[in-house]
Amino acid sequence: MNENIWLDEAIKQAELSWSQGGIPIGSVLVDGAGTIVSRGHNERVQSGDPTAHAEVVCFRSAGRRRDWNELTLVSTLSPCIMCTGTTLLFGVKRVIIGENKNFLGAEALMCSNGIKVDVINDARCIALMDRMRQEKPDLWAEDIGN
Repeated sequence: MNENIWLDEAIKQAELSWSQGGIPIGSVLVDGAGTIVSRGHNERVQSGDPTAHAEVVCFRSAGRRRDWNELTLVSTLSPCIMCTGTTLLFGVKRVIIGENKNFLGAEALMCSNGIKVDVINDARCIALMDRMRQEKPDLWAEDIGN
């Protein structure tokens, strides 16, 4: 699998969340061989759990592992400070970000801790967040906006 396929899978997760009335953010974890080992989408609205961000759900879905430092995290949106902290805690060394135009997360913190960060600014990822801002401004303000 390649990076485009990984991002496609993260976008599918974001679209799944949106179809459930949630926040359109998705994530996957990929092992050193390029295989997706877990998927997650933001479930904050659906579950009422404020920590159920796509990346955290994805980490939970990965279960117990000993190869965290060989995994790549792919997320449709720049990870927030909580998701960045989780990434640092488990020692993931690479993060691919679908977009950071609608929200700039803690990318500098990741970089300063040795994580390789690649920002794609994929039009589909940008469109997902633009749609949320337009169609559900109250949800945007609650979860992402200031």
